[in-house]
Amino acid sequence: MTLPDARLERLAVDTIRTLSIDGVQQANSGHPGAPMGAAAMAFALWTRHLRHAPTHPDWADRDRFVLSAGHASMLLYSLLHLTGYAVSLDDLKRFRQWGSITPGHPEYGVTAGVEATTGPLGQGLSNAVGMAIAERRLAAEFNEPGHTVVDHRTYVICSDGDLQEGVSAEASSLAGHLRLGKLIALYDDNHIQLDGPTALAFSEDVLGRFAAYGWHTQRVEDGNDVAAVSAAIDAAEADPRPSIIAVRTHIGFGSPHKQDSQKSHGAPLGPDEVRLTKEAYGWDPDKTFFVPDEAAALFRAAVGEGEARVSEWNARMDAYAAAFPDKAAELRRRLAGRLPDGWAAALPSWETGAEVATRNASQDAIGALAAVLPELFGGSADLSESNLTDVKANGLDSFEADNPGRNLRFGVREHAMGAIANGIALHGGFLPYVATFLTFSDYMRGSVRLAALSGLHVVYVWTHDSIGLGEDGPTHQPVEHYAALRAIPNLWFARPGDANEAAAAWALAVERPGIEGAGSGPVALAFTRQKLPTLPGTRERARDGVRRGGYVLREASGGTPELILVATGSELSLCAAAADALEADGIPTRVVSVPCWERFDAQDAAYRESVLPAAVRRRVAVEAGVSFGWERYAGDEGAILGLDRFGASAPAGTLLKAFGFTVDNVAAVGRRVVREGLRGRVGARGPVAGEPVHRHG
Repeated sequence: MTLPDARLERLAVDTIRTLSIDGVQQANSGHPGAPMGAAAMAFALWTRHLRHAPTHPDWADRDRFVLSAGHASMLLYSLLHLTGYAVSLDDLKRFRQWGSITPGHPEYGVTAGVEATTGPLGQGLSNAVGMAIAERRLAAEFNEPGHTVVDHRTYVICSDGDLQEGVSAEASSLAGHLRLGKLIALYDDNHIQLDGPTALAFSEDVLGRFAAYGWHTQRVEDGNDVAAVSAAIDAAEADPRPSIIAVRTHIGFGSPHKQDSQKSHGAPLGPDEVRLTKEAYGWDPDKTFFVPDEAAALFRAAVGEGEARVSEWNARMDAYAAAFPDKAAELRRRLAGRLPDGWAAALPSWETGAEVATRNASQDAIGALAAVLPELFGGSADLSESNLTDVKANGLDSFEADNPGRNLRFGVREHAMGAIANGIALHGGFLPYVATFLTFSDYMRGSVRLAALSGLHVVYVWTHDSIGLGEDGPTHQPVEHYAALRAIPNLWFARPGDANEAAAAWALAVERPGIEGAGSGPVALAFTRQKLPTLPGTRERARDGVRRGGYVLREASGGTPELILVATGSELSLCAAAADALEADGIPTRVVSVPCWERFDAQDAAYRESVLPAAVRRRVAVEAGVSFGWERYAGDEGAILGLDRFGASAPAGTLLKAFGFTVDNVAAVGRRVVREGLRGRVGARGPVAGEPVHRHG
């Protein structure tokens, strides 16, 4: 390409700056300093390196750009507008306003050209690691000699705050280990954060740290030197390692009173300072949202260049399809996110009475699905032998630096694992799944929340889902986690009660975006360590029942219940056995399984009434976790058998008995609800009798 002269280059860079300043000032809210400081390096990347197509923002082989420093969102919105994406000047004027496509931090699915929802620092860089992993795996699956159809890079702009967050350290460590050479990060090294100089809290050798991770490192001393930034990107692109370029910038560049000050970080410059800054740039201070014609023409060249790239790629795809028709059809299916016909028939089933831990049933389901869904791609945070998540068939080995296999090894990096899975989902072509113990879902909650907010199709395999894991004790026993995860909007949390429900939960997770009215988003699957009996009726009814979130597992004698037992997970088998005892006492008892509250609550009123009729007010809800939330199903005349305290270290059977999760106790509570009007929470709340109370200090 023909490079612009210095005057035009400076005009274009200042156009990015002034649009960003004006957007923040009009909103009277936002972060002008970072866009002002980073404008030149962003210009270098977007005009000299980024292979994108503004009129085809979803082109599969585009380079990905992630603004990890999401608070600098006006930088990205200005670039999108200038280069020809569907972001107008009016959209820039409505920055941070209700219903606009220019929200305060970039949101995936809201704005064309935004590749990831960023703002919580560290997430974007970690997403980018997932994108680079996805590109490498997809290229290995589909490229053929003479036919390269997957070949793109992932670029990031990150801040001091991004690099201070632990999630980015986890992800960057893994990226270096995997030698993800198509990942390039531009570090906006402006020495300022919200509290003041970064030196107040951050004095490490950042490039030394990244060199130790195995990254290629460079420094550009002048962030306004477009040629120097571009040369550094050239060098990064030529290196087989992931690269980070520390670019010395000046926050609030050009502001006479707020450059190099935290005062330009998170607040508008103010009308007077805006005038002074524009005058310093040589601009008319009375013009707002002004784009000079020369600058517009320079940026809009991206439209024609992008259309030429897409046309050339389409021609390559046509040639690929002629040579490898089956692979081309499969790639198109994968990129479109369509499931193959008949995939669900591969799922296993179990006969009544079989004793199977639901984590083992999940392992069988993963193996069966992997054979028919090559897009299923994931792994565990150093717990694959406990989570049982490996795909073992046909030599599908580990994803490593020299081998893009199918099993990801995340190491003990739960938070990054979640963010990397988000990046894989954002990239497209895969259905990522990740695994750890349920109690460690806390370590990845920030990434889970962003998956739900962004509507990303990610599957979480969380095993060892209750006090039933036993001797490892309360540090490893999830108690409050069911309620905490159910509280995340758009996350489906499924806790199946036996092997057939576990397979059905996997089916639910796989097909979520295809369920009418469901929308896309993550699905969490909670599985047991301990064996559970395969219950009568689940082989026939679990698939539809789990898909609906809840169903009648066992009907009361005569079909009219006096009592309803409601449960999830391992407690479902307790309720099924307790119903036998209650029926023997002359209490007609229905057993209801509600493995996924979100799905059950989304059913129409008639279906919910058919499962939990309002006329049957005597109910017992049973779950080995905090009782919070169960009022919705127990009703005002029912009881909740829960666990409103932490667990303890002992064999599983001992714990379940000590905390009241036995057939006899469930039956006893049911009798009291019917005969004495017992209601409210009846589970354990304090230390077990005779158990020492642990204190700190």
